[in-house]
Amino acid sequence: MSDRPVGPPPPVRRIAVDREPTIVAPPPAGNGAPAQASAGGAFGTPRRRSGGGGHVVERMRIDRLGVAYAGKPAVRDVSLAFSRGEVLALIGPSGCGKTTLLRTLNRLTELTPTATRTGDITLDGDEVDHLQATDLRRRVTMVFQQPNPFPMSIFDNVAYAVREQASRRPRRAQLEPVVLQALERAGLLDEVREDLDRPALRLSGGQQQRLCIARALAAQPEVLLLDEPCSALDPRSTATIEELIVDLRRELAIVIVTHNLQQAYRVADRVAFMYLGELVEVGPVEQIFGAPQAARTREYVSGAFG
Repeated sequence: MSDRPVGPPPPVRRIAVDREPTIVAPPPAGNGAPAQASAGGAFGTPRRRSGGGGHVVERMRIDRLGVAYAGKPAVRDVSLAFSRGEVLALIGPSGCGKTTLLRTLNRLTELTPTATRTGDITLDGDEVDHLQATDLRRRVTMVFQQPNPFPMSIFDNVAYAVREQASRRPRRAQLEPVVLQALERAGLLDEVREDLDRPALRLSGGQQQRLCIARALAAQPEVLLLDEPCSALDPRSTATIEELIVDLRRELAIVIVTHNLQQAYRVADRVAFMYLGELVEVGPVEQIFGAPQAARTREYVSGAFG
């Protein structure tokens, strides 16, 4: 045993969880500089183009949404709107309900036998419970954390969504323009144009994820859900997909779940911070990262917990 004296243990910083979020006044920018400037320095350069994603049009809305598993609440009384022309990022620590909320938008949550839902979800003003699940999931498509291409060719992966919608099986010549357009929108066409019959599983991880995005886009969705789409990718592939997300928001409502705060700052127009199943704060990206209104948001984006 060492004879060296043992000092006192390091202080433990505790975050209170049994209190309501505290509303705080935005800090002064100082010297006339905008508050978001400090956030930009900490979180890097945003990929958002000047002028935004065009005219913002609401496509989807949730009102007082609640989700529970076996009676244990996972999402509590959340209301949000999702619009074409912007990217909404859902941030928060693990287990706060982000992915559950995302999966509930196209009724994937209901595939879990113990799940129950309260509140309203509408797509273009129509209650999603009144839509066929297959139709809803065509209009509100999802790309998952791990790339999941089908064990078939690049062409057939993208054509799959179109074939599933057709009443009669279309021929390849009919499918080709749709497939090429989807690959182009996903930023993958130039890399695979000469070898569309190559097995999709031979693509790199970043290419596979863009192929999954192309497959989702081929269904002509209105809302694109992204569940940590870059968490398994290298920085170069991540940058490519982030640029793609920014471009696609001109045509779609995009909702992305990410644990990467820098990524949320780079690609999002609005950010929603969730904690213990509750929506703590939602606002423009510059507000959430530069001048958050709730103390708990400020603690999270500053790295005090997570």
